[in-house]
Amino acid sequence: MKQISIDDDRCLTPHPQLPKLAPPRNSLKSSPEKSTVVDVMKLIRQSGNAISKHLSFSNDSKPPDVTEFEISGVKILVKLKTEEDITQIKGRITFFSRSNCRDSTAVRLFLRERGFDFSEINIDVYTERETELIQRTGNSQVPQIFFNEKHFGGLMALNSLRNSGEFDRRIKELLTEKCCGDAPAPVMYGFDDEEIGKDVVEDEMMSFVRVLRQRLPIKDRLMKMKIVKNCFSGEEMVEILIEHLDCGRKKAVEIGRRLANKHFIHHVFFGENEFEDGNHYYRFLEHEPFISKCYNFRGSANDMEPQNAAMVGEKLFKIMTAILEAYSSDDHSRVDYMSISQSEEFRRYLNMAQDLHRSNLLELSKEEKLAFFLNLYNAMVIHALIRIGRPEGMIARRPSYPFIRPFMNGGNTWHELGFQKLNPLVHFGLCDGTKSSPVVRFFTPEGVEAELKRAAREFFQNGGIEVVLDKRTIHISRIIKWYKEDFNEEKKMLKWIMSYIDANKAGLLTHLLGDRGGYVHIVYQDYDWSINKYI
Repeated sequence: MKQISIDDDRCLTPHPQLPKLAPPRNSLKSSPEKSTVVDVMKLIRQSGNAISKHLSFSNDSKPPDVTEFEISGVKILVKLKTEEDITQIKGRITFFSRSNCRDSTAVRLFLRERGFDFSEINIDVYTERETELIQRTGNSQVPQIFFNEKHFGGLMALNSLRNSGEFDRRIKELLTEKCCGDAPAPVMYGFDDEEIGKDVVEDEMMSFVRVLRQRLPIKDRLMKMKIVKNCFSGEEMVEILIEHLDCGRKKAVEIGRRLANKHFIHHVFFGENEFEDGNHYYRFLEHEPFISKCYNFRGSANDMEPQNAAMVGEKLFKIMTAILEAYSSDDHSRVDYMSISQSEEFRRYLNMAQDLHRSNLLELSKEEKLAFFLNLYNAMVIHALIRIGRPEGMIARRPSYPFIRPFMNGGNTWHELGFQKLNPLVHFGLCDGTKSSPVVRFFTPEGVEAELKRAAREFFQNGGIEVVLDKRTIHISRIIKWYKEDFNEEKKMLKWIMSYIDANKAGLLTHLLGDRGGYVHIVYQDYDWSINKYI
């Protein structure tokens, strides 16, 4: 049975959905020196079947100063506070960081290994805090560590103190006092004043959009024996613009084309951005049937001037890298979805995701497009697991696109956003949130090809392929089977994989493939569909 240890100075209010408390096996005895009020629900915050990270789980035996009582199926251990506990660190460790920074990662790992709580301020996410960093240290280099209000230094200072054995003494010396108001403030819920309205300008087309939203006869129509919902005709839109602007038909059609190119309206069947006069039906973006399933859509389209797609992609990379570094295991194989859902970083991701509504993705280069869609996929999986939860049933948990090729426009023609040449490495950059999936990661446009190769190498070297020489059998990830059309036939595929495995496995594989008279038996591994989350 799992044990939950709770400090006695935290009062909890029983949750109505929890089982009723059974009488304690050993009654707590109050004394003039110590009294304990145990109220079990202040720290238990449920999200689905998850329990907040504030509860620490262990299977260790019960210490002598712990009193035990039970809730059905759960054993609660309440430890009375000792004098040693009272003298624990009362101050705050804060450090400024950036996404994808090795030195910042080293500081984070050190503090985690030592068991310290710390406040991290990632200036790629909280850009307004960079000014504060410069004011406090004289430059914007990271990492920079603070013990309460005192500037400690960067990674070199940390290494120096750690190697000299002075770190623990300095920690006790600097953090036995509570944090004062001069210390760097932890990140807070909500955008700071400097960020509100920053670089945000209302779209120049909005004056026309407001008129059209009010005056267009938006309704369901019958077209080609199908009911088309919430649409209007190109002719109706042109007539309203002519009347509103007192202009000719040519100018009204031109405005319609500009609205379509900016993704305010789409053709109901083809989704094309070219607007035409006449009996062609269109919808506003907010009336598209799929919108109700979009979790980055909040009632209406983002009416601000669309941001540069490459800039949106860079923001997505920085904020999701910061989330991954702060709320996952060191190797990123396990993700703390509960903590992400409660974080300010995730709230800022939700706001940033609205910038995707009308971004022009066609302006992206090949490398920018590849990194953009890899990052968007991995971010959407994290978002979906938080908002929707774990898929139930085999149909819901099937591979991402087993029956059709992505980015196809019917027949065999590629969508204009699709890649003309398949890149099998993509499959090792996509994480579907399961334990058998590749590790979640995010990519940069300038390094995406090298980063995908590294992802494939790590995947195969961490169990994606196993070679059993005496049985002439190769156990390989089921991902290869699901997307076999993206790889060559089996022997060529195995030769391709040799570029991404260690020398020992490559030698065994070479021996098997080089033996012309012998067979090679390929077995596809079972796929673990359980979520890659902290237990």
